[in-house]
Amino acid sequence: TDTRGTIHISWVWREGRGVETNHDLCYAKSSDSGLTWHKSNGQKYKLPITINNAEYAQRIPKRSELMNQTSMCADSKGRPYIATYWRPKGTKIPQYHLVYYDGTKWKTQQITKRRTSFRLSGGGSKRVPISPPQIVADEGGSTDKAYLIFRDEERGNHISVASCDNLQTGEWKIKDLTENPVYMWEPSYDSELWKQSKTLHIYTQKVGQGDGEPLEPIPPQTVSILEWKRK
Repeated sequence: TDTRGTIHISWVWREGRGVETNHDLCYAKSSDSGLTWHKSNGQKYKLPITINNAEYAQRIPKRSELMNQTSMCADSKGRPYIATYWRPKGTKIPQYHLVYYDGTKWKTQQITKRRTSFRLSGGGSKRVPISPPQIVADEGGSTDKAYLIFRDEERGNHISVASCDNLQTGEWKIKDLTENPVYMWEPSYDSELWKQSKTLHIYTQKVGQGDGEPLEPIPPQTVSILEWKRK
């Protein structure tokens, strides 16, 4: 929900049990608590929303290592930002991407330049070398800004943030926020505090995860809050 009370949702389609069937990225919004739904251009949806009438923010083929989760936020102007990862066409390495609506059209930016490949297939919760991301956005003056919070085994499983202070240039810089690894941690943050003060309070705990559904036995771990203020 944005500061105006509008609900924004995004999703991918899945054709079967296997995560390799995930495809495409879609969007809808509601300003009346879910009674009616609209596309980004204000066009009203005829319910139910189906694969045939959905708004496609980004077309992504099956078997692109697309995860079946998305991270979303909206800026104070009500413009949606969606973050997820998939493997760009013609490459073997999944990358984090930002898909956002600039008020007129959808745009996509590749955020990372990862060097290690992995494949997503089969059912259950997969043990993946990168976490689902969290995205936050801000606008100031003539520039739109975005920040991606994530974990990547390639970076030592630290909590990392990718920052872009001007989406028009598309220049992303990555910084690790922790010295110790958090292993299979997935990011979450205080979204209301971000809306109020543009301060990130990130929930932090070292966790494990098996592949499929099995647990990974690790001893109890300390829970903490990591505070990060953008400069």
